[in-house]
Amino acid sequence: MEMVTGYVDHIVYRNEDNGYTVFNLSADDGEVTCVGNFNYLGEGELLELSGEYINHSVYGTQLKVSSHQVKEPEDLISIERYLGSGAIKGLGAKLASRIVMKFKEDTFRIIEEEPERLSEIKGISERIAREISEQVEEKKDMRKAMIYLQKYGISTTLSAKIYQYYGPRIYTVIEENPYQIADHIAGVGFKTADEIAARVGIGTDSDFRIRSGLFYTLLQSVQEGHVYLPQSILLKRASQLLGVAAEDMEKYVMDLCVEKKVVLKEAQDEIRVYPAHYYYLELNTAKMLHDLNIDCELPEEVIEKRLSEIEKGEKLSLDEKQHQAVIESVKHGLLVLTGGPGTGKTTTINTMIQFFEREGMDIFLAAPTGRAAKRMTEATGYEAQTIHRLLEVSGNPEEEGNVNGFAKNRENPLEADVIIIDEMSMVDLPLIHALLSAILVGTRLILVGDVNQLPSVGAGSVLKDIIESEQFPVVKLTKIFRQAGESDIVVNAHKINQGEHIQLNNQSKDFFFLKRNDANMIISNIITLIQEKLPKYVDADPNEIQVMTPMRKGLLGVERLNHILQEYLNSPSKQKAEKEWGDKLFRVGDKVMQIRNNYQLEWEITTKFGLAVDKGTGIFNGDMGIITEINTYRELLTVEYDEKRKVDYQFSQLDELELAYAITVHKSQGSEYPAVIIPLLTGPRMLYNRNLLYTAVTRAKKCITIVGSEETFQEMIQNSSEQKRYTSLDERIREF
Repeated sequence: MEMVTGYVDHIVYRNEDNGYTVFNLSADDGEVTCVGNFNYLGEGELLELSGEYINHSVYGTQLKVSSHQVKEPEDLISIERYLGSGAIKGLGAKLASRIVMKFKEDTFRIIEEEPERLSEIKGISERIAREISEQVEEKKDMRKAMIYLQKYGISTTLSAKIYQYYGPRIYTVIEENPYQIADHIAGVGFKTADEIAARVGIGTDSDFRIRSGLFYTLLQSVQEGHVYLPQSILLKRASQLLGVAAEDMEKYVMDLCVEKKVVLKEAQDEIRVYPAHYYYLELNTAKMLHDLNIDCELPEEVIEKRLSEIEKGEKLSLDEKQHQAVIESVKHGLLVLTGGPGTGKTTTINTMIQFFEREGMDIFLAAPTGRAAKRMTEATGYEAQTIHRLLEVSGNPEEEGNVNGFAKNRENPLEADVIIIDEMSMVDLPLIHALLSAILVGTRLILVGDVNQLPSVGAGSVLKDIIESEQFPVVKLTKIFRQAGESDIVVNAHKINQGEHIQLNNQSKDFFFLKRNDANMIISNIITLIQEKLPKYVDADPNEIQVMTPMRKGLLGVERLNHILQEYLNSPSKQKAEKEWGDKLFRVGDKVMQIRNNYQLEWEITTKFGLAVDKGTGIFNGDMGIITEINTYRELLTVEYDEKRKVDYQFSQLDELELAYAITVHKSQGSEYPAVIIPLLTGPRMLYNRNLLYTAVTRAKKCITIVGSEETFQEMIQNSSEQKRYTSLDERIREF
């Protein structure tokens, strides 16, 4: 066993989850590369290490640390090196030398007990003296707190967050009520808090635990899309989580209500429990929709005359429903336009745009995702943006109480006469609330979408609830136009939606079914389709061909498919840099997807010479791109998204990415691909339904190939059951 003492010169790599660190140590005998697990480590610290030297095939000789001790600098040289190492911000080597020259061995006592005396040294003001003292003291306290938190299995990253929030109170918080950490700290959930509480010795019947568990259960239901839970279901779910009888928890629901964390509302012989934030989101959304729905004073005959002129000038022949939709959009402040593929939604939108443009009105177009906005731009010839970009996202609007998440809001509204939003089935409750908050009464709002597609990933059933409220003009397009009717993708999508049997004889030009009953054979066929058959058939790059599957787990789930497809479609080679992250492996050339909204991520578009022509922030859940570079020295991975937007991810951010050779049908919403492949075997009935199959089929532009069981396919068409979402926007609207 070797013993080495020295200063941390440079941290090369650190995994914040488990504390694994690679760093260079400046010792008396020269520089030593060290590896090991450390709860907390800062450059400039003096360490005494025990370990063994090992020989790494790539990085050479390293000291594998088995134990360590942080030491206070002892001699004058050690004190000077520590202070000047960068461990204390604002204190460089020269200033450190002056401090030690002045106070000698008394340096640390002076810093901690009489910091004002540091201002005796030229270049140090009283303010800087206080800051130096605070940092020295804070580092000592923080290190002690982080070692304390490690006992309870908390990662170093979360330990730092917890300490920054509570400071010295952390010991009281942990020992009296660790459940409050789940309320205050992003990244700490109920289960982590519950584990800490168990180790501290807090009983399973603790009031803190039951209240926290109930609220956690309610917030988990929001992740499933619910805006509330019936109290009976909430108590049943919480009972399974906490191991406490449901009837013993009713009084705690009322406690949460008194704390204003939840809202209770009696309706239809049940008590509904809403997270307070989501109750008021629904209520305010209903009020703003109601306020926008004002009638226009323009006489109908004038509207008809102007519309007739547009039809003649553009050589259009709108059907009865399309005609009605344009008239309603002019007459009312709010209109919903819905319909399946091929029913003329784009023609109708274009005619509306023509009408409003001739009236000299300012028109904004937007959609929930970058891909959907791009499709809208291509279809209309007018620039469309994501809703986030339209509202000028800044900060994180998803944080409760963050009214400044968007630059466009009630105080700084959108300056437009008409706003048209496409792909409304994807818009969740928080996003529609943010949008409506930025729209002035008198602005026309036109909501366009297909209500038969899967609901939004986020909470709410906004489009469906607005339609079912029956309080606003709604026009549903049903006629399939001739050109669209020549596509079996369109025809079969409507058949699926109506529950009709589909003949699978492969005589179509764009709708194919390969009958296979073995998962490995299905995967083999998928690889052949992507590598050989489909790129030429649809004139597209293999990366544009999308595999979509109902599930994440299982033989044909996203996780297994991505692992296999990566090996075949982007094989390893010496020319392609790689990065392992947890159980994921990323390689240059991989197709990847952002899996959560990140409002701070910076992107830029550059010329081939590297000059930035556009910059912005925000990459969102479902955005897909290609890895173009992995730089292990700088610890950066670069992804290029649509419109050549490049984003640098630090290695510590790689949990926000996953491979996207295969994606779930839910993640495909709002996107369109030249060719889609759907592997189908058996799966849970609640998931394998008509709604999901319809959404998957309508994502294909030129060709769809389903590989798998015909029996499962036909059963999905007949299965009209959908997972119920507990939402009540329609009721809130009717109340107004």
